[in-house]
Amino acid sequence: MAPLGAAALDERLPGGGLATTGLHEILPARNEWDDGAASGFALALLGRLTAQREGTILWAARQADLYAPALAGFAVAADRLLLARTESDGGTLWALEEGLRCPDLAAVVGEIGDFDPTAARRLQLAAETIGRPCLLLQRQRLASRRASTASPALTRWRVEAQAGNRRWPESLQRDLVGNPVWRVELLRCRGGRPAVFEVEWDHATSAFALAAELCDSASAAFG
Repeated sequence: MAPLGAAALDERLPGGGLATTGLHEILPARNEWDDGAASGFALALLGRLTAQREGTILWAARQADLYAPALAGFAVAADRLLLARTESDGGTLWALEEGLRCPDLAAVVGEIGDFDPTAARRLQLAAETIGRPCLLLQRQRLASRRASTASPALTRWRVEAQAGNRRWPESLQRDLVGNPVWRVELLRCRGGRPAVFEVEWDHATSAFALAAELCDSASAAFG
């Protein structure tokens, strides 16, 4: 298990953290512009999942728009990343299946438009059998706008960007960027329960924390 850092979040996950073998899915909450929040959350999970693993990380995508300078803030070293450009969801899913069979890879990540439950079942089975994490990230720009299907994944998350909680002096606000804050819905968790959190990713510690405004009422919000 890979603890995520926020106790209220880890307590909702079986074993006190995110399973390091198996399939995890991430969806953006909005159709228009939340791809960045979902991608950031996926990178944060990836950093936690691979912190104790050696090897290359395969990232398969149809769009070559992953912002390399941002990787370090999520504890993902750029020199560990192997980027694969695909032409379709089918190509991405094929690359992930092949990547899971490669013993030199620490994890695989794929960006897709729509979730294919049959392909997801194959990925889940392969990831658990081989003992490696697999992340599926939905990109709304590629999606057909169909309703989300049932999922065989260990966890499914929906992520929405929130305003940062840190209050900088007005004179500094234009020059400083705080840690990202997300509203995270745990839609599915095998052996756990759905829940909603507002979390902050701390670039300095590479861990999650409850957003500052919720810390005093965490037990009431997530009890």
